[in-house]
Amino acid sequence: MAEEKAEAKAETEAQAERGKGRVLRGTVQSDKMQKTIVVEVTHRVLHRAYKKYVTRRVRYKAHDEQGQCHVGDQVQIVECRPLSRDKRWRVQKLVEKAR
Repeated sequence: MAEEKAEAKAETEAQAERGKGRVLRGTVQSDKMQKTIVVEVTHRVLHRAYKKYVTRRVRYKAHDEQGQCHVGDQVQIVECRPLSRDKRWRVQKLVEKAR
């Protein structure tokens, strides 16, 4: 039991060291895949011609090992090595649960 806890702690520390990439915050749009969620990140940019702010969105596939994230949750994702063809992000923490 103690060995498992020490091993899990070492793994999370290694993940923290590895997670030096970009960190984004977004909303979970889909959790229908196994260990994978789709996270939508929105940001506002100034339109060059019209000088108005436009909302842009990007959807990322992120690795959710425990399957704890569900549709509507706010999550923080961190860039990591390629895990599959589309997956290059990992869930760092669950910021807020959906109501």
